[in-house]
Amino acid sequence: MSDATLYIVILTIGFLATSLWVLLSRKLVIMIVAIGIGSVVLSVLFFLLGAPFAGAFELSVGAGLISILFVIATSLSSKKRDKGESQ
Repeated sequence: MSDATLYIVILTIGFLATSLWVLLSRKLVIMIVAIGIGSVVLSVLFFLLGAPFAGAFELSVGAGLISILFVIATSLSSKKRDKGESQ
C-alpha cells in the first residue's frame, strides 16, 4: 500500500469519526467544532484526491464560513433565550 493510499484511508476514518462525533454530541458548541474539523479533514482529502478547487472551496466555505455562522447564530439565540427566561 502506498503512502497516498494510507493517508486517504486515515483521513476517511477521521472524517467518519468526526461525523459520528457530531451525531452523538449533546452540546451545540462541540457539534460546531466537530463540523469545522470534519470540513478541514474533508478538504485535505479533496487535495489528496487531486481536486484542489473542491478542497479550497470546502476549506473556505465549509470550515470557515459555515462554522463561524453557526457560532454567531448559537450565541445570538442563547442570548435571546436567556433574556426570555428572565422575564
